[in-house]
Amino acid sequence: MNKFVIEGGRRLTGDVSISGAKNSVIALLPATLLLDVPVIIENVPDISDVQICLTILRALGAEVERLKEDTYRIFCPKLLTHTVPEEQARKMRGSYYFLGALLGRCGKAKAAMPGGCYLGERPIDQHLLAFETLGAESLLIKGYDVKGDPFIDAVELRADELTGRNISLNVVSVGATMNAILAAVRANGITTIENCAREPHIVDLANFLNYMGAHISGAGTHKITIEGVQELRGNIAEGSEETRVYSVVPDQIEAGTYMVAAAATRGDVMIHGVIPHHLKEISDRLKECGVRVDVIENEDIVRVHADGSRRFRPNNIKTEPYPGFPTDMQPQMAVLLTLAEGQSNITEGIWEDRFKYVAELRKMGANIDLTRDGAILWGVAGLHGAEVRACDLRAGAAMVIAGLAAEGRTEITEIQHIERGYSHIVEKLRGIGAEIQRV
Repeated sequence: MNKFVIEGGRRLTGDVSISGAKNSVIALLPATLLLDVPVIIENVPDISDVQICLTILRALGAEVERLKEDTYRIFCPKLLTHTVPEEQARKMRGSYYFLGALLGRCGKAKAAMPGGCYLGERPIDQHLLAFETLGAESLLIKGYDVKGDPFIDAVELRADELTGRNISLNVVSVGATMNAILAAVRANGITTIENCAREPHIVDLANFLNYMGAHISGAGTHKITIEGVQELRGNIAEGSEETRVYSVVPDQIEAGTYMVAAAATRGDVMIHGVIPHHLKEISDRLKECGVRVDVIENEDIVRVHADGSRRFRPNNIKTEPYPGFPTDMQPQMAVLLTLAEGQSNITEGIWEDRFKYVAELRKMGANIDLTRDGAILWGVAGLHGAEVRACDLRAGAAMVIAGLAAEGRTEITEIQHIERGYSHIVEKLRGIGAEIQRV
C-alpha cells in the first residue's frame, strides 16, 4: 500500500511553480472531441485524472501524442464509439464531460455514472436539464445495490438535432454549466445559459473553444450566450499542417494549497505561475489570520510569509460558488484554523459531506466539533504526527499540510485521492524544504 511519510515541523521556504488546473483540463480534454483539427494542449498537469481522460479519448478513437511532460497533441478525425469505457468512467467525477462533448459531436452519448471523491449527493439532474432543453432524449439505466434497491447506473443520450434554446439552471452548478457549453457549442442557433457558475475553469473552457472558432460570450458571469457553429477549426485552412496551441490556466486550488502550507509551517514561499485575482478570497482569509501575502502582479507570483513568533488569528469561513471562498480549499484552511488562538467557524455551503477529514485531524490533536452545516474549531498550540488517511482529494491535501505543520512523523494512506489532483506534490514540497517521501 502506497503512502506519504512526513517528518513535520520544518519551515517551508523557497520557490514552487503551479501546474495547470485539474478542474479545467478534465473538461478541455473531452472538448477536443468537438474539434475539426488537431490541437496541442500545454501545461497539462501530471495527475491520475488526466491519465484517465486520455485513456477514454484513445478508446473513443482519438489520436493522443505526448510531445513532452506537460504537452499533448490530440485529434479525433473519426469516432470509434459514443460509449465511454465503464471502468474509466467510474474512476473520476469529470468523466461526465464526455457526455456533453459526445452529444455535441455526434448526437449520442453513453456513460456509466461517474466516480471520484464522495462528497455527498452529487446528482446530474442539472446536466440532463441542459441536454434535454437542447433537444436530447435521456435514458437512465438502473442498477440494483446489494439490498436490491435501485439506483441510476448509467446515462444514455440521443438527439437527432441539437437546437439552441434558453437553459435556466435551477442551481448554480459548475459541472452542468460546462456540460451545457460542450453540448451547445455546435448546436443550431443561439443558446443562453442562465444561473451559470462563474469559476475560472468555466472561463478557461470558453476561452479554449473560442480560440478554436466558437462564439461564446459571458463566461465568468451568471449568463452565457453561445452562437452555435458548424466547424471548430481555429481559423486553420483545410489541408494546412498548422496546429493550434493552447495552455491550461494555472490551478487555483493547487496554488491555494501551497499558500496554506507555507503559512501553517511558518514559512516563506514564492508561488510562481498563478493568476493572482483567482486567489483573492484565499489571500484575504490568510491575511485576516495574520499571514502576510504579497502579490507580484507583473510576474504572476504570490509570496506567503508567516511570523513564527505569534499564533494565527481565528476566522469564520463560509464556502460559496466563485468568487466566494472555494469549497475545495475548506479542508486545507481548517488545518490553519486548528492552530489559531481562539474559536473559528466553518460553514460548508456546497458539499454536505466535506468534513470526513475532521476525524483524521483529531488524531493529530485538533479540537473540532461538527455542527449541522459546518464545524467549530478551537485552536490548539500545535499538532502531532499520527497515522491518518486521505478520505478524498482535498481532505488528503489537508492531511499533508497537517503533517508538515505537526511535530513528529505522519503517515498518510489512500494517497491515490491526492494524486488525482496534485502534480508531483512530493517533489514540489521537497523543493521548498519539506521532508516527505512516497513509500
